Amino acid sequence: MLNYILHNDHANARISVSQAKPGDAGAVMELLVGTARWLQSTGSKQWDALLTGDDHHNVVGHIDKGELFMFKDGDALAGIVLLMQVPGEWDLGLWGPDGHEPNVYLHRLAINRDYAGQGLGADMVRWAETGISFPGKHVMRLDCIASNPKLNAFYSGLGYVYKGTSPSGFCLYEKQLSSR
Repeated sequence: MLNYILHNDHANARISVSQAKPGDAGAVMELLVGTARWLQSTGSKQWDALLTGDDHHNVVGHIDKGELFMFKDGDALAGIVLLMQVPGEWDLGLWGPDGHEPNVYLHRLAINRDYAGQGLGADMVRWAETGISFPGKHVMRLDCIASNPKLNAFYSGLGYVYKGTSPSGFCLYEKQLSSR
């Protein structure tokens, strides 16, 4: 299981945060597929594999490891985020083999479209930075597709520092986390 300290169980006054459990996998996958459909409707091919049932990010495995967090408005799933203390194969390919010890990797930030445009994405990222901490980890890393300028502006607007673009077309960002 994931080793962490929970400092706040809310992303904002309305949205509570909890660690996903195996029984939540169906709702989480439904949210991810809905997000992939929405992305497709905007002309993006991002997360297209989910539309054919291919979850190559193994979300269920991450739930089993305790790495996936749910953001709920009452019983409604408003969003999810994956926080990994150990880099996955994807991260190693993007960031290289060394220097991963102090990092937490943020992946699969997804928001239910009913909650879009309300600042929830920023609240979720801020919660990942301050509402939870991981012993020995003081840098948050993430990547996003380079062809989505709005998403890149979102992360840089939250203080993430651009570290380059991978040959596969993903922008790399990181941010120092405050020590607790």
